[in-house]
Amino acid sequence: MVDTLVSVDWLRDQLNDPNLIVLDASYHLPAARRDPDAEFVEQHIPGALRFDIDEISDPSVALPHTLPTPEQFDKAMQALGIGAGMQIVVYDSVGLFSAARAWWMFRYFGHEEVAVLDGGLPAWVEAGQTVEPGRGRVAPPPHPFRSRVNRHWVVDAEDLVENIQSEEYLVLDARANPRFTGEAAEPRPGTRAGHIPGSINLPFSDLLDPESGRFKSAEAVRALFSDVGVNHLPVVVSCGSGVTACVLALGLEVAGLPEPKLYDGSWSEWGSRDDLPVQTGN
Repeated sequence: MVDTLVSVDWLRDQLNDPNLIVLDASYHLPAARRDPDAEFVEQHIPGALRFDIDEISDPSVALPHTLPTPEQFDKAMQALGIGAGMQIVVYDSVGLFSAARAWWMFRYFGHEEVAVLDGGLPAWVEAGQTVEPGRGRVAPPPHPFRSRVNRHWVVDAEDLVENIQSEEYLVLDARANPRFTGEAAEPRPGTRAGHIPGSINLPFSDLLDPESGRFKSAEAVRALFSDVGVNHLPVVVSCGSGVTACVLALGLEVAGLPEPKLYDGSWSEWGSRDDLPVQTGN
């Protein structure tokens, strides 16, 4: 198994390995007005396949890209030609955004052989590597994919209501600060502004180098988590819809810190429910 983050050079050298599957897990917020699927068809890393977090979700839940059931995930992996033991590398077209969600999903469903391309497609293109158009070809996996779900990695809204009083977990919110404080309107209609009472803001972008889009050093990331109190309590990560919260989860892994729990509903659920309390300001 390779490291959590892989470089462009590493991926270039391994690209023809038959046990390697490269996945484009790009996703954009509605305000970006970008179509990640169309962008994938236009250009992607050679041999890559499309991992759509909206498609690989539970359609029975009204919230965006909610975790699929194990059966739904296994079926999706079979369709992508992904089998047990295969090495997965995920990337996105921003640099480091939604790829972390795909990375976390694989690990949640028990597949540890997964890494993220540091810097994503922009780093690949900047390094002068080739890209290709089209959909990509799926080969039958040598061994079937069977999920082994880490259910204790997820919390729900009711768990976090209890946590307001118990303070058992440190809840980290990965959204930009104006959304956390309530100064900026939420991008999803009907969603209140603000944050879960008692939660702490750590924008996911703080973990990344602003010029390259790659992760800062493990020491720098560890210091950021230490500054918000991660050394003292177990962590729950949250964000707008469970995507950039996974960048914080990836950062904790990079920093060598304990695995957090994910609030999958995140602010899409909390902010839309009138029965849940909202706090504004820092």
